[in-house]
Amino acid sequence: MKKLILDSQVVDLFPDVQINVMTLAGIDNHIQADKLAYLQKLLDEGTQAAEQYITVEPFRKNPVVDQWRQAFRKFKTKKGARATTEALLKRVSQGKTFSPIMPLVDLYNSVSLKYGASCGGEDVDAIVGDMHLGVAKGRESFLPYGETEDMPALPGEVCYLDDKGAVCRCFNWRESQRTELTEATRNPILVIESINKEQAERSDVAMVELQQLCEDFFTVKGTVQKVSGAQREVQID
Repeated sequence: MKKLILDSQVVDLFPDVQINVMTLAGIDNHIQADKLAYLQKLLDEGTQAAEQYITVEPFRKNPVVDQWRQAFRKFKTKKGARATTEALLKRVSQGKTFSPIMPLVDLYNSVSLKYGASCGGEDVDAIVGDMHLGVAKGRESFLPYGETEDMPALPGEVCYLDDKGAVCRCFNWRESQRTELTEATRNPILVIESINKEQAERSDVAMVELQQLCEDFFTVKGTVQKVSGAQREVQID
């Protein structure tokens, strides 16, 4: 029985932290040619909706971006680390579009864009023991997507961690090849992260929509939960 546990050190840093969690069981995440137009439509709609979060110049001064940048200053980060929300909104601000990657990623990216929310996902079957959102001691093993050499977590870095190492660094900035979502993923965990009450309100609505999108697409109803300072652990398998 695996759990997602929010460690006390993260609550100390971010008293209003909230992680909306959804687990799905037995999905087929393979790319299907006849569904690409639907996924593209969702991404396009999300991109259009994301414009509401990019109303200030320079880009870094937009509230959603600034809130996460301030959050990242509270712990040790690798140079250039940015919240997933900022990475998506930056592309929108540059006039770039999004193309389908794989169903799970496309669905949560569309929701992330629409709600200015920080979303991510991992393969539960690849997680070793419980998964913690905690503060790294340093040197936890981490092989990021697209790399061939280990890039260990830094001491004091906020990461998702399991018994084998770092799962995702700097909240959902960068994920491990070991636990990343793939077409073969059948039992995923999806998260939407918040570090203040206004973000949490948007994340609550976003998760309801993400749950429905996943149910419509995979014909599997996801189990939705949340962790916060008041409820620090949930079962994920």
